[in-house]
Parts: sequence; structure tokens; C-alpha cells
Amino acid sequence: MPGKRAFEAQITTLDTLREAPQESRTEPLRKALTERNNFIVAKAADLTREFNLQDLTPDLLKAFDRFFEHPEKSDPQCWAKNAISRTLAAFELQDPDVFLRGMRHIQLEAVWGGRSDTAGTLRATCALALVQCRRLTNDELLAHLIDLFADTEKTVRAEVARAIEQVGSPSASLLLRLRATLAHDEPEVLGACYSGILRMEGISAIPWVSRFLIGGDDAAGEAALALAGTHSPQALHTLQKSLNAAPDPWFRSVLLSAIALTRQDAAMEFLLDLVKSESLDAERAIEAVIRSMPSEEVVRRLDDLVKSNPRLANILATQRSDHS
Repeated sequence: MPGKRAFEAQITTLDTLREAPQESRTEPLRKALTERNNFIVAKAADLTREFNLQDLTPDLLKAFDRFFEHPEKSDPQCWAKNAISRTLAAFELQDPDVFLRGMRHIQLEAVWGGRSDTAGTLRATCALALVQCRRLTNDELLAHLIDLFADTEKTVRAEVARAIEQVGSPSASLLLRLRATLAHDEPEVLGACYSGILRMEGISAIPWVSRFLIGGDDAAGEAALALAGTHSPQALHTLQKSLNAAPDPWFRSVLLSAIALTRQDAAMEFLLDLVKSESLDAERAIEAVIRSMPSEEVVRRLDDLVKSNPRLANILATQRSDHS
């Protein structure tokens, strides 16, 4: 197995560069970036980023270009292109054409029963990297990014929402609002829209995002968690109001978790009161508190509240064990 031994030796040689002086790392990595094996090139690109060897940017670009030739054979699973694009993004490369090429790349590879696109991660990485290209205006950025909202991969669509959020302009916010309002999409994608709007617009967007709580479905759960991310009293009030109207046990659990994640003192007191009163939501409240990684003081208070109720004490013990 000489081929396998040579491959393993190359990987070992690259790994030893972490122990080598900085000045002796560049040439071995430059050579590795010219290899045909896409895994070795990916490893070299990752180390180039780790060592911040920006002088190797031209070599990264040559390798990136090379792996677009017969990509299914030269770079299966897009290992090399993924690693190179991550490194170029970390180096804040300012050439938008490089990232636009990655954003538009579709790589169909044979899988059991047909063919599958393996370039989703590449498209997502390049979409986020494009935002840092200062040559492009905000409107130009949005014009390029919006096309990926039709991508077949939900992870790409979610990352595009985050990229649009990073544009940060009023037009970007309106675009995310439009997407959330009109699109029937995976909850993760809609959640990225809700969170992006709240981060761009602040608490003034809470009433708008709260309309998506009404459905009580997975998308509503994403809206609840996005609201919790504002860590604001206004979000706490909105979530409590939604809890009062929510009949579904699953959605009530989501809302209680979101209430805990607001990190408001009033939120923790609200949850502890549910336990103290042994309400129908007591078990879910215990779970929400424990999942929020509470302070030792809060856990001590929970212990005191449930010590006279064996059922709730058992629930608390189980939750602490599951999340320890």
C-alpha cells in the first residue's frame, strides 16, 4: 500500500508544522497546495489560515481555480474548495469574483439512487465572505445574495439570511422582512430572518416578529427563540403573553425555554413561581430553567421548592443529570 503510506506521511508532515518555527512553515504549505489530492490541499489551506500566512494567498487562489476543473473528480465533496474559501474569507480577500464563483457552483456527485449536490457549504461560505468585499455597494451585494434564497439547500438559504443581515442596511432589513412574510420555508431559514431583523432593528421589531408566534409550529418556535435573543423586558412580556394563549404543550415548553433565555431576573422569578405553585407548567418550567444553565443560587432555590414534592424532585434530578 505505497500510495496510502505516502498519503499518511504527507498528512503527518503537515501536522508537524504546528511544532515548527513560523519561518519554516511557508514553503511546505506552498508545495502542499499544489498537490492533486484534495484532502491534502484542504489540510494545507486550513493550516495556512491557522498560521495566518497571508503571503500564500496567490497560491490559494491558484489551487482554488484548479479544483473547479472536472470538480467531481478533482475535488469530491468540495473538501479543497471549502477549506480554501474559508481561508480566503478569513484573510478578507477583496476580489468579489472569487466568492461569486463559489456562490454559483453546483457540484453533482453520484450517490446511491442518483446524484447529490455537494457544494452547499461552499456556496454558504462564499456568500458570507462576499459581504466583506468593499468594492461592492450594498445594493450590489443584495442583488447577488438574493439569488441564493432559491437555493435547494436549506443551510445555504439560512446562511444567505445571515449574510444579508451583515449588509446591515435598511434595504437588507426590508428584504428579510419580505422573505419571512412571503416564503414558506424551513424553520431554520425563517429563524435566521427573524433573528437578523431583530439584530438590525432592535426591540422596535419585537411587535413585528411576535406575529409569527401565533402559528404555534416550528417556525413559531424559531420566532420565540429569536425574541429571547434580544434579552429584553419587552421580549419577556411578549413571550409571557403568548404563553397565556398557547394551548399546545410542546409550544408551551418552547415558550418557557425562550422565557428563560431572555436572561431577565423577572423571567427566572416567573419560572420559579410556576414551580412553587405546582402549576400544570411546573415540569416544563423546571426543564426550561435547567436548560438555561442557571446559577448555583437558582438551582438551590429550585431544590428548596421541590423538596416536598417527590414527583417534581425527581423531574429536577433527571433534568440536572441530563444537562450535567
